[in-house]
Amino acid sequence: MTQKTRIGKTDLYVNPIGLGANAVGGHNIYPNLSDDTGRDVVRAALENGINFIDTAFIYGPGRSEELIGEVIKEKGNRHDVVIATKGAHKFVDGKVVFDNSPAFLQESVEASLKRLQTDYIDLFYIHFPDEATHKDEAVGALAKLKAEGKIRAIGVSNFSIHQLRQANADGHVDVLQSEYNLFKRGVENEILPYCAQQGISFVPYFPLAAGLLGGKYTKETTFADGRSRNPMFQGDQFARNLEKVEQLREIAHSKEAEVAHIVLAWYLTVDAIDALIPGAKKPDQVTNTLKTLDVSLTPAEVHKISQIFEG
Repeated sequence: MTQKTRIGKTDLYVNPIGLGANAVGGHNIYPNLSDDTGRDVVRAALENGINFIDTAFIYGPGRSEELIGEVIKEKGNRHDVVIATKGAHKFVDGKVVFDNSPAFLQESVEASLKRLQTDYIDLFYIHFPDEATHKDEAVGALAKLKAEGKIRAIGVSNFSIHQLRQANADGHVDVLQSEYNLFKRGVENEILPYCAQQGISFVPYFPLAAGLLGGKYTKETTFADGRSRNPMFQGDQFARNLEKVEQLREIAHSKEAEVAHIVLAWYLTVDAIDALIPGAKKPDQVTNTLKTLDVSLTPAEVHKISQIFEG
């Protein structure tokens, strides 16, 4: 049985390996997704001890929440699952804008509850900051929904340190989700220390840097998607990045693990990080990621990994 970990100062206890569900019903993110495969991914997670599922309205839009709601209803284990979802995207004249107004956040929570077929959401995030709403006012609206029992914990996502401080003026923020991986470590300067000090749990997204930290690419690998325009995947920089990843292979071999497991295990040693939400497009990827929990890194290995990716 997996040891459950507490998310920050909340009363949510989860397997440290969760499921990032943007490939479950995220038809606007990935081409050629199958809803049946998406349901199978969620089933594989729940059947193998994962109880933390992270989704958002914009995945689909709305479809990811619907599929997750269907599977949880079918399993009949709602109280065993910690569902995180997010809102802020609003369609205005066919364009997406961000809205953090109390009225829109309330509307977003109600709509997510219907799609998920549940009467409470364990963790609701403001997905992106808007420019108009004072952040403590936005979080205040979620605090009211929490008092009503519609959400159990409050998250913000993609907030700067200034926005995070403003949002947390009354100490209501439980979780921050932002981009963080061994190649992108900017949050280590101010955001991670602030989270650790305030008891805010930090959930990193893109932990494997769009696959670059998975240890599966070579200099010959080419990309037909957005990665082909990303400097991290081009020319000399791509070659240098691959050299860094190769240095992890020795540690992985010594643990009889894959490079991705080593990387994910490293994040779980970071102060303020309680749980991870790697994505999966297929059920076997879900079970593979769980092998991270078998990896134990020594302090020397943690330091060495950090050094490889400094600068």
